[in-house]
Amino acid sequence: MDSILDRFRLDGAIAIVTGSGRGIGAATAVALADAGADIVVTARTVSQIEETAERVRARGRRALVVTCDVLMEEQRAELVEQTLREFGRLDVLVNNAGGSGPMPALQTSESDFNETFRFNVTTAFRMSCLCAPQMVHTSGKGSIVNISSIAGKFAQAGFASYGVAKAGLDFMTRNLAQDFAPKVRVNGIAVGSTMTAALSGIMTDDLERAMLARTPLARLGQPEDVAACALFLSSPAADYVTGEIYGVNGGLTGTPMEMPRAGL
Repeated sequence: MDSILDRFRLDGAIAIVTGSGRGIGAATAVALADAGADIVVTARTVSQIEETAERVRARGRRALVVTCDVLMEEQRAELVEQTLREFGRLDVLVNNAGGSGPMPALQTSESDFNETFRFNVTTAFRMSCLCAPQMVHTSGKGSIVNISSIAGKFAQAGFASYGVAKAGLDFMTRNLAQDFAPKVRVNGIAVGSTMTAALSGIMTDDLERAMLARTPLARLGQPEDVAACALFLSSPAADYVTGEIYGVNGGLTGTPMEMPRAGL
């Protein structure tokens, strides 16, 4: 009997990881490479994706570097086309690119709201629709993993646009799982307070203490915590899992921080 650990392998698989220049995206690219996948490393900043690519190659895997702004339709299409030209197949897509900082609702313009939704939901939708048919055509099946946030589950002041976007991403994940079944699985990860560059840029001692007090596991997440879950969902170990949103958030049952209300 084969080891159960063999089901976590991705030998011969090809994976696109958007936003993989740093943070969760970079950690996920490296994790998938550790499991045997070759990686398409893509983001807007060339220096960052080159660094991630070197980490992938150091593990004996191939890395294709493609500069891509996922907000641009033609660049998304070129990303997929370059992947197929280079590798001839596609097995995994991790929609990691996204994000937005907190913003008071009354200071959020219609353009701000629409752009946050577009960056976090529309781009993942279009990438998924581009990649799923190619997965089936070249590999017979595939896996899509959407990196979401606990902000899409718990309402809080200051997160009207970002929270709505991530809630939309979660429900889109469930819908696409139905659309693409049985050949392409679609799952998501609701990330909690994770020490990425975005969070470290605003972190203070007081904020960290407050976040730790609300987190049952009493620590902040690391990008590798999320990457481990992304590896599971990408691999044959999760072949009977689709339409799920996995929480990687230290056990949070509410918002990780307090934000000021509108004061009406």
